[in-house]
Amino acid sequence: MKIAVLAGDGIGQEVTAEAVRVLKALELPSLELVDADVGGIAYKRHGHPLPPETLGTVRASDAILFGAVGDPDCDALERHLRPEQAILGLRKELGLFANLRPATVFKGLEDLTSLRPDVARSIDLLIVRELNGDVYFGEKGMRTTPGGLREGYDIMSYNEDEVRRIAHVGFRAAKAKGGRLCSVDKANVLETSQLWRDIVIEVAAEYPEVALSHMYVDNAAMQLVKDPGQFDVIVTGNLFGDILSDQASMCVGSIGLLASASLGEGSFGLYEPIHGSAPDIAGQDKANPMATILSAAMMLRHSFGEEAQAARIEAAVAKALANGVKGGDLGGNAGTREIGDAVLDNL
Repeated sequence: MKIAVLAGDGIGQEVTAEAVRVLKALELPSLELVDADVGGIAYKRHGHPLPPETLGTVRASDAILFGAVGDPDCDALERHLRPEQAILGLRKELGLFANLRPATVFKGLEDLTSLRPDVARSIDLLIVRELNGDVYFGEKGMRTTPGGLREGYDIMSYNEDEVRRIAHVGFRAAKAKGGRLCSVDKANVLETSQLWRDIVIEVAAEYPEVALSHMYVDNAAMQLVKDPGQFDVIVTGNLFGDILSDQASMCVGSIGLLASASLGEGSFGLYEPIHGSAPDIAGQDKANPMATILSAAMMLRHSFGEEAQAARIEAAVAKALANGVKGGDLGGNAGTREIGDAVLDNL
């Protein structure tokens, strides 16, 4: 159980430290934690946001616990040297094509969400987002039009194999959860989405026990705030998934509560909170580490089959919240370390 710990920048250092404390408290006999630089701190130390040394550590590990990347000092660098390129590089290098982002309202937090409590209470969904295609990885650049105007372009594309493999992930997740899968696209406008829809329908024939529906992304965004309880699992592309999963975070109360897993074909995975590096509060003991702690729970479940230990962590987080231990993102005043202490006490 060798885990590469890539804390990264800003609050990534603080929240990852609390997740590591929780993992160590479980006293798993085979646990080995290895630190490596990534993001802005890696650029400053090694000249690249994803240096060879870090890739070597990652490839020799069984999973990655990731913090966050992003450093204002690096904003003026060429795009391929910016901290955010590290996470894209890891996904591509390691074949991590499926992002799982659960969104559930913890009991007692209904009043803290952006929705009416009766609506928020119904949220228990999983967003399955494709990670290796779409505009993020398509051809992109700047050019000049015949009229002399500057023009930026980013090409959105998926081939059928890319869609098919993420569709299988979505159907398997829906089969294990509530039996409903909603595929989100924009097939009324985009050829890429038309292919997406066609392939998802083909794959559906292999999962007769799953009820498949389709929804345009603009309607899906509306339905997430109107009637989120209608969703069990949503499967969608890279761009749409990026937007919808962040929207879902505010539907459950705070981006500081949402964990994620990025998986490939095997058991290897990268686990991270969906929030950023928040440099404005870094080093001030204000960050909420619960999303990172919950990401560690997802790691135990998906990469190591430690379901009981994952459930222990999730229950400990839920109890801390029920006992009123809340960070500033939830209207409380508990510090990063204090929140970690509360979770450890509950373990």
